[in-house]
Amino acid sequence: MNDEQVSAADALTDALRADIERLLTAEPEVRADADDSVHQMRVATRRLRSVLRSYKKLIDPDADSRMRTELAWLAGLLGVARDAEVRAERFIALLDRYADPGSAALEPTRDRLVRAERDRYAAAHGEVLTALDSDRYRAMRRELKKWRDAPPLRESVDAIPAGEMFETVLRKDRKRVRGLVRSEPTVAPADRVELLHDIRKSAKRLRYSCEAATAVLGDTAADLGKRAKHLQTVLGDHRDAVESYDALRARAAEARAAGEDTALFETLADAEDTAAGRHLAQYPAAAAAIDTA
Repeated sequence: MNDEQVSAADALTDALRADIERLLTAEPEVRADADDSVHQMRVATRRLRSVLRSYKKLIDPDADSRMRTELAWLAGLLGVARDAEVRAERFIALLDRYADPGSAALEPTRDRLVRAERDRYAAAHGEVLTALDSDRYRAMRRELKKWRDAPPLRESVDAIPAGEMFETVLRKDRKRVRGLVRSEPTVAPADRVELLHDIRKSAKRLRYSCEAATAVLGDTAADLGKRAKHLQTVLGDHRDAVESYDALRARAAEARAAGEDTALFETLADAEDTAAGRHLAQYPAAAAAIDTA
């Protein structure tokens, strides 16, 4: 696409349409509880919200604020279900790798880990279905369908070249990531995990901004988007291991209070602690790739 031949309004409309289609297409799959459907709808919801945040100066502020509020509500509901789904899958993989199939502790441990998370998923998925049948969601869906062809953009957007718009947003989003990365060495150890989480979220926002801009900016945006995605993935893997470690320690405490053997919990927790360190070791290079891109 030649940015001299397309306005920022047309380019942003195309980008929003693609994200809206992802969200709406995922809904029937979630209703059917199809494999990975909650994940796909959650990603689509968070992706659209992120793009709206990055390009908010080009969108009517009232409509933007209202839609981002609704998307945050939906993403939150989907997130409860998805987090339980991820933990169940992760605990299954850990047990398959580290547990002795003949151990008497295996089934009680599996109950506290896998079965409990599957129960949480079932309850959370029920909440999602209730939300999808609500007037609130139906109103959001109706508005999104209008946005596919005519999002509420500011009138001034028509006069902005697409390339200029995307370059400005990418520069701002990258600057945010770089600022967080450069502040990381100065934070107290107790605050580091949350700062790394903030860096991950900013990297994800940059990634989505780049992907929205790639049709206009080409390889420049695509390359930066890949670097942002790698940083997001590295820190996401680290975060998953840390949260799994915390969950395992909490479940171990429950098992201990019930008089159960906790040795397997400890083994799994140690494995996640090691995994967290392994993923974190990849962070400096991934962050440097954004800082020097």
